[in-house]
Amino acid sequence: MSDQSVIVIGAGIAGLTAAALLAKEGVDVTVLEASHQPGGCAGSFKRGAFLFDVGATQVAGLESGGNHERLFRHLNLPMPAAELLDPGCVVDLADGSEPIQIWHNPELWREEQQRQFPGSDSFWSLCADLHRSNWAFARRDAVVQPRSLWDLGQLLQALRPENITAGLLSRLTVADLLRLCGCGDDQRLRHFLDLQLKLYSQEPADRTAALYGATVLQMAQAPHGLWHLQGSMQKLSEALSDAIQRDGGQLLLNHRVERLDVPKQGRPWSVGIKTANGNPITLRATDVICSLPPQCLKQLIPVDDDVPKAYQQKLQQLTKPSGALVFYGAIKRSLLPKDCPGHMQRAAKKPGPLFLSISRDGDGRAPLGQASLIASVFTPTSIWMNLEEPAYQQRKQKALLEIRQTLERWLDFTAQDWLHQELATPRSFATWTGRPQGIVGGLGQSPANFGPFGLASRTPMRGLWLCGDSIHPGEGTAGVSMSALIACRQLLATRGQQLKVAA
Repeated sequence: MSDQSVIVIGAGIAGLTAAALLAKEGVDVTVLEASHQPGGCAGSFKRGAFLFDVGATQVAGLESGGNHERLFRHLNLPMPAAELLDPGCVVDLADGSEPIQIWHNPELWREEQQRQFPGSDSFWSLCADLHRSNWAFARRDAVVQPRSLWDLGQLLQALRPENITAGLLSRLTVADLLRLCGCGDDQRLRHFLDLQLKLYSQEPADRTAALYGATVLQMAQAPHGLWHLQGSMQKLSEALSDAIQRDGGQLLLNHRVERLDVPKQGRPWSVGIKTANGNPITLRATDVICSLPPQCLKQLIPVDDDVPKAYQQKLQQLTKPSGALVFYGAIKRSLLPKDCPGHMQRAAKKPGPLFLSISRDGDGRAPLGQASLIASVFTPTSIWMNLEEPAYQQRKQKALLEIRQTLERWLDFTAQDWLHQELATPRSFATWTGRPQGIVGGLGQSPANFGPFGLASRTPMRGLWLCGDSIHPGEGTAGVSMSALIACRQLLATRGQQLKVAA
Protein backbone atom coordinates (compact mmCIF):
# COMPACT_ATOMS: atom_id res chain seq x y z
CA MET A 1 0.00 0.00 0.00
CA SER A 2 1.17 3.54 -0.74
CA ASP A 3 2.05 6.28 1.74
CA GLN A 4 -1.32 7.93 1.04
CA SER A 5 -3.41 4.77 1.28
CA VAL A 6 -6.76 4.42 3.06
CA ILE A 7 -8.20 1.35 4.75
CA VAL A 8 -11.97 1.11 5.07
CA ILE A 9 -13.20 -1.28 7.76
CA GLY A 10 -16.49 -2.95 6.94
CA ALA A 11 -18.16 -3.57 3.57
CA GLY A 12 -21.67 -2.52 4.47
CA ILE A 13 -23.25 0.21 2.37
CA ALA A 14 -21.41 2.96 4.29
CA GLY A 15 -17.98 1.39 3.91
CA LEU A 16 -18.52 0.49 0.26
CA THR A 17 -19.74 4.00 -0.54
CA ALA A 18 -16.71 5.56 1.15
CA ALA A 19 -14.32 3.28 -0.72
CA ALA A 20 -16.04 3.86 -4.07
CA LEU A 21 -15.87 7.64 -3.63
CA LEU A 22 -12.17 7.54 -2.71
CA ALA A 23 -11.27 5.12 -5.50
CA LYS A 24 -12.91 7.44 -8.02
CA GLU A 25 -10.63 10.22 -6.75
CA GLY A 26 -7.58 8.04 -7.40
CA VAL A 27 -6.93 7.15 -3.76
CA ASP A 28 -5.25 3.82 -2.97
CA VAL A 29 -8.11 2.29 -0.95
CA THR A 30 -8.67 -1.19 0.50
CA VAL A 31 -11.90 -2.43 2.09
CA LEU A 32 -11.63 -5.12 4.78
CA GLU A 33 -14.72 -7.23 5.40
CA ALA A 34 -14.99 -10.09 7.91
CA SER A 35 -17.81 -11.84 6.05
CA HIS A 36 -17.66 -13.84 2.82
CA GLN A 37 -19.84 -11.25 1.06
CA PRO A 38 -20.33 -7.47 1.12
CA GLY A 39 -23.54 -5.74 2.15
CA GLY A 40 -23.68 -6.18 5.92
CA CYS A 41 -27.22 -5.65 7.21
CA ALA A 42 -28.23 -4.78 3.64
CA GLY A 43 -27.05 -8.15 2.36
CA SER A 44 -29.00 -11.25 1.38
CA PHE A 45 -28.90 -15.06 1.60
CA LYS A 46 -30.50 -18.00 -0.19
CA ARG A 47 -32.54 -20.89 1.11
CA GLY A 48 -33.30 -23.21 -1.77
CA ALA A 49 -35.44 -21.30 -4.28
CA PHE A 50 -35.89 -18.32 -1.95
CA LEU A 51 -33.73 -15.21 -1.62
CA PHE A 52 -34.04 -13.25 1.63
CA ASP A 53 -32.78 -9.81 2.56
CA VAL A 54 -30.81 -10.07 5.80
CA GLY A 55 -32.16 -6.92 7.44
CA ALA A 56 -33.02 -3.84 5.39
CA THR A 57 -35.90 -4.49 2.96
CA GLN A 58 -36.69 -1.05 1.50
CA VAL A 59 -34.58 1.80 0.17
CA ALA A 60 -34.94 5.58 0.20
CA GLY A 61 -33.06 7.98 -2.03
CA LEU A 62 -33.42 6.39 -5.49
CA GLU A 63 -35.46 9.31 -6.85
CA SER A 64 -33.81 12.06 -8.89
CA GLY A 65 -31.67 14.07 -6.49
CA GLY A 66 -32.02 11.44 -3.77
CA ASN A 67 -28.99 10.34 -1.80
CA HIS A 68 -28.37 7.10 -3.69
CA GLU A 69 -29.17 8.65 -7.08
CA ARG A 70 -26.68 11.47 -6.50
CA LEU A 71 -23.91 9.09 -5.53
CA PHE A 72 -24.59 6.54 -8.27
CA ARG A 73 -24.60 9.37 -10.83
CA HIS A 74 -21.30 10.67 -9.45
CA LEU A 75 -19.80 7.16 -9.58
CA ASN A 76 -21.07 6.57 -13.13
CA LEU A 77 -23.14 3.60 -12.03
CA PRO A 78 -26.52 2.57 -13.47
CA MET A 79 -29.38 2.87 -11.03
CA PRO A 80 -30.64 -0.50 -9.75
CA ALA A 81 -34.06 -1.58 -10.99
CA ALA A 82 -36.65 -0.75 -8.33
CA GLU A 83 -40.38 -0.33 -7.78
CA LEU A 84 -41.72 2.76 -6.03
CA LEU A 85 -43.73 1.75 -2.96
CA ASP A 86 -47.21 3.27 -2.94
CA PRO A 87 -48.32 3.04 -0.23
CA GLY A 88 -44.90 3.06 1.37
CA CYS A 89 -46.31 1.10 4.29
CA VAL A 90 -49.69 0.11 5.72
CA VAL A 91 -49.88 0.38 9.51
CA ASP A 92 -52.45 -1.62 11.48
CA LEU A 93 -52.80 -0.42 15.06
CA ALA A 94 -54.64 -3.68 15.92
CA ASP A 95 -57.40 -1.73 17.67
CA GLY A 96 -60.18 -2.60 15.24
CA SER A 97 -59.76 0.65 13.32
CA GLU A 98 -58.95 1.05 9.63
CA PRO A 99 -55.24 0.52 8.83
CA ILE A 100 -53.29 3.67 7.95
CA GLN A 101 -51.95 3.83 4.39
CA ILE A 102 -48.84 5.98 3.95
CA TRP A 103 -49.34 7.23 0.40
CA HIS A 104 -46.62 8.50 -1.92
CA ASN A 105 -48.88 11.26 -3.24
CA PRO A 106 -48.69 14.13 -0.69
CA GLU A 107 -52.32 15.11 -1.24
CA LEU A 108 -53.58 11.56 -0.70
CA TRP A 109 -51.40 11.30 2.43
CA ARG A 110 -52.82 14.61 3.68
CA GLU A 111 -56.35 13.28 3.21
CA GLU A 112 -55.38 10.07 5.03
CA GLN A 113 -54.00 12.11 7.94
CA GLN A 114 -57.19 14.15 8.22
CA ARG A 115 -59.40 11.04 8.13
CA GLN A 116 -57.27 8.96 10.49
CA PHE A 117 -56.16 11.71 12.90
CA PRO A 118 -58.69 14.57 12.91
CA GLY A 119 -57.31 17.83 14.28
CA SER A 120 -53.66 16.94 13.64
CA ASP A 121 -53.12 19.25 10.65
CA SER A 122 -50.85 21.64 12.54
CA PHE A 123 -48.54 18.80 13.62
CA TRP A 124 -48.16 17.40 10.11
CA SER A 125 -47.71 20.89 8.65
CA LEU A 126 -44.90 21.62 11.11
CA CYS A 127 -43.23 18.28 10.28
CA ALA A 128 -43.45 19.08 6.56
CA ASP A 129 -41.87 22.52 7.07
CA LEU A 130 -39.05 21.07 9.15
CA HIS A 131 -38.50 18.33 6.61
CA ARG A 132 -38.16 20.78 3.72
CA SER A 133 -35.68 22.85 5.71
CA ASN A 134 -33.72 19.76 6.81
CA TRP A 135 -33.61 18.31 3.30
CA ALA A 136 -32.38 21.51 1.68
CA PHE A 137 -29.70 21.73 4.38
CA ALA A 138 -28.66 18.10 3.88
CA ARG A 139 -28.30 18.55 0.11
CA ARG A 140 -25.63 21.17 0.78
CA ASP A 141 -23.52 18.41 2.42
CA ALA A 142 -23.00 20.27 5.67
CA VAL A 143 -20.75 18.99 8.44
CA VAL A 144 -23.07 19.26 11.43
CA GLN A 145 -20.43 18.35 14.05
CA PRO A 146 -17.55 20.72 13.26
CA ARG A 147 -14.24 19.59 14.74
CA SER A 148 -11.97 21.79 12.60
CA LEU A 149 -11.99 25.16 10.85
CA TRP A 150 -12.71 23.40 7.57
CA ASP A 151 -15.72 21.64 9.12
CA LEU A 152 -16.98 24.92 10.53
CA GLY A 153 -16.65 26.59 7.14
CA GLN A 154 -18.74 23.85 5.51
CA LEU A 155 -21.40 24.24 8.17
CA LEU A 156 -21.60 28.02 7.83
CA GLN A 157 -21.82 27.78 4.02
CA ALA A 158 -24.79 25.41 4.31
CA LEU A 159 -26.78 27.36 6.89
CA ARG A 160 -29.81 29.44 5.93
CA PRO A 161 -32.12 31.45 8.20
CA GLU A 162 -34.72 28.66 8.21
CA ASN A 163 -32.08 26.17 9.41
CA ILE A 164 -31.16 28.42 12.32
CA THR A 165 -34.84 28.71 13.24
CA ALA A 166 -35.29 24.94 13.03
CA GLY A 167 -32.18 24.53 15.17
CA LEU A 168 -34.09 26.07 18.08
CA LEU A 169 -36.03 22.79 18.18
CA SER A 170 -32.94 20.60 18.23
CA ARG A 171 -33.36 19.58 21.86
CA LEU A 172 -37.05 18.72 21.49
CA THR A 173 -38.63 15.34 20.74
CA VAL A 174 -41.46 14.44 18.39
CA ALA A 175 -43.71 14.16 21.44
CA ASP A 176 -42.81 17.78 22.25
CA LEU A 177 -43.94 18.79 18.75
CA LEU A 178 -47.24 17.02 19.37
CA ARG A 179 -47.80 19.05 22.54
CA LEU A 180 -46.78 22.31 20.86
CA CYS A 181 -49.39 21.65 18.16
CA GLY A 182 -52.14 20.75 20.64
CA CYS A 183 -52.10 17.03 19.71
CA GLY A 184 -50.49 15.69 22.87
CA ASP A 185 -53.66 13.88 23.98
CA ASP A 186 -54.28 12.07 20.69
CA GLN A 187 -53.36 8.55 21.82
CA ARG A 188 -54.08 6.94 18.46
CA LEU A 189 -51.74 9.35 16.66
CA ARG A 190 -49.13 8.82 19.37
CA HIS A 191 -49.40 5.04 18.92
CA PHE A 192 -48.91 5.37 15.17
CA LEU A 193 -45.87 7.62 15.62
CA ASP A 194 -44.32 5.30 18.20
CA LEU A 195 -44.58 2.38 15.77
CA GLN A 196 -43.17 4.26 12.77
CA LEU A 197 -40.40 6.10 14.59
CA LYS A 198 -39.15 2.95 16.27
CA LEU A 199 -38.40 1.55 12.81
CA TYR A 200 -36.24 4.49 11.79
CA SER A 201 -34.83 5.95 15.00
CA GLN A 202 -34.94 2.97 17.39
CA GLU A 203 -36.84 5.27 19.75
CA PRO A 204 -40.52 6.11 20.39
CA ALA A 205 -41.94 9.60 19.92
CA ASP A 206 -40.95 10.84 23.38
CA ARG A 207 -37.29 9.94 22.70
CA THR A 208 -36.90 10.66 18.98
CA ALA A 209 -35.29 14.00 18.13
CA ALA A 210 -37.88 16.33 16.63
CA LEU A 211 -35.77 17.28 13.59
CA TYR A 212 -34.94 13.66 12.78
CA GLY A 213 -38.49 12.45 13.28
CA ALA A 214 -39.98 15.22 11.15
CA THR A 215 -37.80 14.11 8.25
CA VAL A 216 -38.29 10.33 8.41
CA LEU A 217 -42.06 10.76 8.73
CA GLN A 218 -42.06 12.46 5.29
CA MET A 219 -39.68 10.20 3.36
CA ALA A 220 -42.38 8.10 1.66
CA GLN A 221 -43.97 11.14 -0.03
CA ALA A 222 -43.06 12.80 -3.33
CA PRO A 223 -40.64 14.23 -4.27
CA HIS A 224 -38.97 11.50 -2.19
CA GLY A 225 -40.08 7.91 -1.86
CA LEU A 226 -39.45 4.41 -0.59
CA TRP A 227 -38.42 1.71 -3.06
CA HIS A 228 -38.39 -2.08 -3.43
CA LEU A 229 -35.32 -3.34 -5.27
CA GLN A 230 -35.55 -5.89 -8.04
CA GLY A 231 -33.52 -8.95 -7.06
CA SER A 232 -32.47 -8.12 -3.51
CA MET A 233 -30.87 -5.45 -1.35
CA GLN A 234 -27.56 -7.02 -2.39
CA LYS A 235 -27.83 -5.10 -5.69
CA LEU A 236 -26.62 -1.92 -3.94
CA SER A 237 -23.49 -3.54 -2.53
CA GLU A 238 -22.75 -5.36 -5.80
CA ALA A 239 -22.83 -2.08 -7.75
CA LEU A 240 -20.60 -0.30 -5.24
CA SER A 241 -18.18 -3.24 -5.13
CA ASP A 242 -17.91 -3.11 -8.92
CA ALA A 243 -17.16 0.62 -8.77
CA ILE A 244 -14.39 0.12 -6.21
CA GLN A 245 -12.61 -2.50 -8.26
CA ARG A 246 -13.22 -0.67 -11.57
CA ASP A 247 -11.43 2.38 -10.19
CA GLY A 248 -8.47 0.50 -8.75
CA GLY A 249 -9.56 -0.18 -5.17
CA GLN A 250 -9.45 -3.52 -3.38
CA LEU A 251 -12.19 -5.44 -1.58
CA LEU A 252 -10.82 -8.15 0.71
CA LEU A 253 -13.50 -10.50 2.04
CA ASN A 254 -12.96 -12.89 4.97
CA HIS A 255 -10.53 -10.38 6.50
CA ARG A 256 -11.54 -9.62 10.08
CA VAL A 257 -9.97 -6.55 11.69
CA GLU A 258 -8.92 -7.33 15.26
CA ARG A 259 -6.72 -4.40 16.26
CA LEU A 260 -6.06 -0.75 15.45
CA ASP A 261 -2.82 0.84 16.63
CA VAL A 262 -2.89 4.62 16.85
CA PRO A 263 0.07 6.12 14.93
CA LYS A 264 2.93 7.71 16.84
CA GLN A 265 5.43 10.29 15.55
CA GLY A 266 3.97 10.56 12.07
CA ARG A 267 3.81 6.81 11.42
CA PRO A 268 0.84 5.26 9.59
CA TRP A 269 -2.05 3.40 11.18
CA SER A 270 -1.38 -0.28 11.81
CA VAL A 271 -4.35 -2.59 11.24
CA GLY A 272 -4.18 -6.13 12.63
CA ILE A 273 -6.23 -8.63 10.61
CA LYS A 274 -7.11 -12.32 10.74
CA THR A 275 -7.75 -13.98 7.38
CA ALA A 276 -10.18 -16.82 6.65
CA ASN A 277 -7.53 -19.47 7.30
CA GLY A 278 -6.66 -17.89 10.65
CA ASN A 279 -3.39 -16.30 9.59
CA PRO A 280 -2.65 -12.92 11.21
CA ILE A 281 -1.49 -10.13 8.88
CA THR A 282 -0.88 -6.42 9.33
CA LEU A 283 -1.67 -3.63 6.88
CA ARG A 284 -0.72 0.02 7.26
CA ALA A 285 -2.42 3.14 5.97
CA THR A 286 -2.31 6.90 6.40
CA ASP A 287 -6.06 7.03 7.08
CA VAL A 288 -8.64 4.56 8.35
CA ILE A 289 -12.39 4.88 7.84
CA CYS A 290 -14.33 2.71 10.27
CA SER A 291 -17.91 1.93 9.23
CA LEU A 292 -18.47 -0.54 12.07
CA PRO A 293 -20.66 0.38 15.04
CA PRO A 294 -18.59 2.78 17.19
CA GLN A 295 -18.92 0.37 20.12
CA CYS A 296 -16.35 -1.78 18.25
CA LEU A 297 -13.63 0.83 18.78
CA LYS A 298 -13.41 -0.12 22.45
CA GLN A 299 -12.28 -3.61 21.43
CA LEU A 300 -10.16 -2.59 18.44
CA ILE A 301 -8.01 0.15 19.99
CA PRO A 302 -5.88 -0.80 23.02
CA VAL A 303 -6.94 1.12 26.12
CA ASP A 304 -3.40 2.28 26.82
CA ASP A 305 -3.00 3.73 23.33
CA ASP A 306 -3.08 7.43 22.49
CA VAL A 307 -6.85 7.86 22.76
CA PRO A 308 -7.94 11.04 24.56
CA LYS A 309 -9.57 10.25 27.90
CA ALA A 310 -12.67 12.27 27.06
CA TYR A 311 -13.16 10.26 23.88
CA GLN A 312 -12.67 6.99 25.73
CA GLN A 313 -15.39 8.06 28.16
CA LYS A 314 -17.69 9.04 25.29
CA LEU A 315 -17.31 5.60 23.75
CA GLN A 316 -17.89 3.93 27.10
CA GLN A 317 -21.12 5.89 27.57
CA LEU A 318 -22.64 5.04 24.19
CA THR A 319 -26.15 3.68 24.51
CA LYS A 320 -26.76 0.13 23.34
CA PRO A 321 -28.90 -0.20 20.21
CA SER A 322 -31.59 -2.86 20.04
CA GLY A 323 -31.36 -6.33 18.67
CA ALA A 324 -33.94 -7.93 16.40
CA LEU A 325 -35.77 -11.16 15.84
CA VAL A 326 -36.29 -11.72 12.12
CA PHE A 327 -38.58 -14.41 10.78
CA TYR A 328 -37.89 -15.60 7.21
CA GLY A 329 -40.77 -17.50 5.64
CA ALA A 330 -42.31 -18.46 2.32
CA ILE A 331 -45.85 -19.35 1.19
CA LYS A 332 -47.92 -19.66 -1.98
CA ARG A 333 -48.86 -16.21 -3.25
CA SER A 334 -52.50 -17.24 -3.67
CA LEU A 335 -52.81 -17.42 0.14
CA LEU A 336 -52.06 -13.71 0.59
CA PRO A 337 -54.90 -11.21 0.93
CA LYS A 338 -56.03 -9.60 -2.32
CA ASP A 339 -53.99 -6.47 -3.20
CA CYS A 340 -51.64 -7.25 -0.31
CA PRO A 341 -49.15 -4.37 0.16
CA GLY A 342 -45.45 -5.08 0.10
CA HIS A 343 -44.68 -3.52 3.48
CA MET A 344 -46.88 -3.59 6.56
CA GLN A 345 -46.59 -2.89 10.26
CA ARG A 346 -48.87 -4.24 12.95
CA ALA A 347 -49.08 -3.52 16.64
CA ALA A 348 -48.92 -6.52 18.95
CA LYS A 349 -48.13 -7.01 22.63
CA LYS A 350 -46.65 -10.43 21.92
CA PRO A 351 -44.14 -10.84 20.32
CA GLY A 352 -44.17 -7.04 19.86
CA PRO A 353 -44.92 -4.72 16.91
CA LEU A 354 -44.09 -6.55 13.68
CA PHE A 355 -42.73 -5.02 10.47
CA LEU A 356 -43.50 -7.26 7.50
CA SER A 357 -42.04 -7.21 3.98
CA ILE A 358 -43.47 -9.43 1.23
CA SER A 359 -41.77 -10.10 -2.08
CA ARG A 360 -43.38 -9.10 -5.38
CA ASP A 361 -44.14 -11.70 -8.01
CA GLY A 362 -41.18 -11.78 -10.39
CA ASP A 363 -38.82 -9.68 -8.20
CA GLY A 364 -36.26 -12.49 -7.98
CA ARG A 365 -36.86 -13.38 -4.34
CA ALA A 366 -39.19 -16.35 -4.89
CA PRO A 367 -40.45 -18.52 -7.77
CA LEU A 368 -43.49 -17.19 -9.64
CA GLY A 369 -46.65 -17.90 -7.70
CA GLN A 370 -44.80 -17.97 -4.39
CA ALA A 371 -43.75 -15.25 -1.95
CA SER A 372 -41.06 -14.73 0.65
CA LEU A 373 -42.01 -12.99 3.89
CA ILE A 374 -39.67 -11.21 6.29
CA ALA A 375 -41.11 -10.19 9.67
CA SER A 376 -39.02 -8.39 12.28
CA VAL A 377 -39.48 -7.27 15.86
CA PHE A 378 -37.06 -5.53 18.22
CA THR A 379 -35.64 -7.40 21.19
CA PRO A 380 -33.02 -6.76 23.88
CA THR A 381 -29.73 -8.40 22.99
CA SER A 382 -28.88 -9.33 26.58
CA ILE A 383 -31.57 -12.02 26.85
CA TRP A 384 -30.09 -13.94 23.92
CA MET A 385 -26.32 -13.70 23.97
CA ASN A 386 -25.40 -15.45 27.21
CA LEU A 387 -27.76 -18.42 27.16
CA GLU A 388 -26.52 -21.99 27.20
CA GLU A 389 -27.30 -23.75 23.93
CA PRO A 390 -30.34 -25.80 25.12
CA ALA A 391 -31.95 -22.73 26.72
CA TYR A 392 -31.13 -20.65 23.65
CA GLN A 393 -32.76 -23.13 21.26
CA GLN A 394 -35.83 -23.39 23.47
CA ARG A 395 -36.27 -19.61 23.58
CA LYS A 396 -35.64 -19.36 19.85
CA GLN A 397 -38.29 -21.94 19.01
CA LYS A 398 -40.79 -20.21 21.28
CA ALA A 399 -40.15 -16.85 19.59
CA LEU A 400 -40.44 -18.42 16.13
CA LEU A 401 -43.79 -19.93 17.06
CA GLU A 402 -45.10 -16.62 18.44
CA ILE A 403 -44.16 -14.68 15.32
CA ARG A 404 -45.40 -17.39 12.96
CA GLN A 405 -48.77 -17.68 14.70
CA THR A 406 -49.16 -13.89 14.74
CA LEU A 407 -48.61 -13.84 10.97
CA GLU A 408 -51.08 -16.70 10.47
CA ARG A 409 -53.80 -14.84 12.37
CA TRP A 410 -52.97 -11.56 10.64
CA LEU A 411 -52.90 -12.90 7.07
CA ASP A 412 -55.35 -15.79 7.58
CA PHE A 413 -53.48 -18.95 6.69
CA THR A 414 -52.34 -22.04 8.63
CA ALA A 415 -49.15 -23.64 9.92
CA GLN A 416 -49.32 -26.23 7.12
CA ASP A 417 -49.11 -23.50 4.46
CA TRP A 418 -45.48 -22.57 5.09
CA LEU A 419 -42.99 -23.55 2.40
CA HIS A 420 -40.07 -22.34 4.50
CA GLN A 421 -39.61 -20.89 7.99
CA GLU A 422 -36.62 -19.93 10.14
CA LEU A 423 -35.70 -17.32 12.73
CA ALA A 424 -32.64 -15.14 13.23
CA THR A 425 -31.83 -13.78 16.70
CA PRO A 426 -29.20 -11.30 17.92
CA ARG A 427 -26.85 -14.28 18.20
CA SER A 428 -27.43 -14.98 14.49
CA PHE A 429 -26.74 -11.36 13.57
CA ALA A 430 -23.56 -11.35 15.64
CA THR A 431 -22.36 -14.27 13.51
CA TRP A 432 -23.53 -12.88 10.15
CA THR A 433 -22.55 -9.24 10.52
CA GLY A 434 -19.90 -9.21 13.26
CA ARG A 435 -21.81 -6.46 15.06
CA PRO A 436 -21.23 -6.54 18.83
CA GLN A 437 -24.00 -8.43 20.63
CA GLY A 438 -25.83 -8.70 17.30
CA ILE A 439 -27.15 -5.14 17.46
CA VAL A 440 -29.11 -3.76 14.52
CA GLY A 441 -29.22 -0.13 13.47
CA GLY A 442 -27.23 2.65 15.03
CA LEU A 443 -27.51 4.76 18.12
CA GLY A 444 -31.10 5.71 18.91
CA GLN A 445 -31.79 9.11 17.40
CA SER A 446 -32.65 10.91 20.62
CA PRO A 447 -31.85 14.62 20.98
CA ALA A 448 -28.60 13.66 22.75
CA ASN A 449 -27.43 11.56 19.78
CA PHE A 450 -28.80 13.44 16.79
CA GLY A 451 -27.03 16.03 14.65
CA PRO A 452 -24.61 18.36 16.43
CA PHE A 453 -24.88 16.41 19.68
CA GLY A 454 -23.99 13.01 18.21
CA LEU A 455 -20.75 11.21 17.49
CA ALA A 456 -18.69 13.05 14.87
CA SER A 457 -17.19 11.51 11.74
CA ARG A 458 -13.88 13.27 12.51
CA THR A 459 -12.33 11.63 15.58
CA PRO A 460 -9.67 13.14 17.88
CA MET A 461 -7.15 10.59 16.52
CA ARG A 462 -5.59 12.01 13.40
CA GLY A 463 -6.46 9.92 10.36
CA LEU A 464 -9.35 7.98 11.94
CA TRP A 465 -12.80 8.68 10.49
CA LEU A 466 -16.23 7.22 11.24
CA CYS A 467 -19.27 6.59 9.08
CA GLY A 468 -22.30 4.33 9.31
CA ASP A 469 -25.69 4.27 11.00
CA SER A 470 -24.48 5.78 14.29
CA ILE A 471 -23.08 8.87 12.53
CA HIS A 472 -25.17 11.77 11.17
CA PRO A 473 -27.56 11.61 9.34
CA GLY A 474 -28.41 8.21 10.84
CA GLU A 475 -29.93 4.91 9.76
CA GLY A 476 -30.96 3.41 6.44
CA THR A 477 -28.86 2.86 3.34
CA ALA A 478 -29.46 6.44 2.17
CA GLY A 479 -28.42 7.86 5.54
CA VAL A 480 -25.24 5.82 5.91
CA SER A 481 -24.25 6.69 2.33
CA MET A 482 -24.32 10.37 3.19
CA SER A 483 -22.27 9.79 6.34
CA ALA A 484 -19.67 8.15 4.08
CA LEU A 485 -19.69 11.15 1.75
CA ILE A 486 -19.11 13.53 4.66
CA ALA A 487 -16.18 11.47 6.00
CA CYS A 488 -14.60 11.28 2.54
CA ARG A 489 -14.93 15.02 2.00
CA GLN A 490 -13.22 15.67 5.34
CA LEU A 491 -10.45 13.16 4.66
CA LEU A 492 -9.69 14.51 1.19
CA ALA A 493 -9.71 18.09 2.47
CA THR A 494 -6.78 17.20 4.76
CA ARG A 495 -4.92 16.24 1.57
CA GLY A 496 -5.81 19.45 -0.22
CA GLN A 497 -8.43 17.78 -2.42
CA GLN A 498 -12.06 18.78 -2.88
CA LEU A 499 -14.79 16.19 -3.30
CA LYS A 500 -17.94 17.64 -4.80
CA VAL A 501 -20.99 15.54 -5.61
CA ALA A 502 -23.51 17.39 -7.77
CA ALA A 503 -26.99 17.80 -6.35
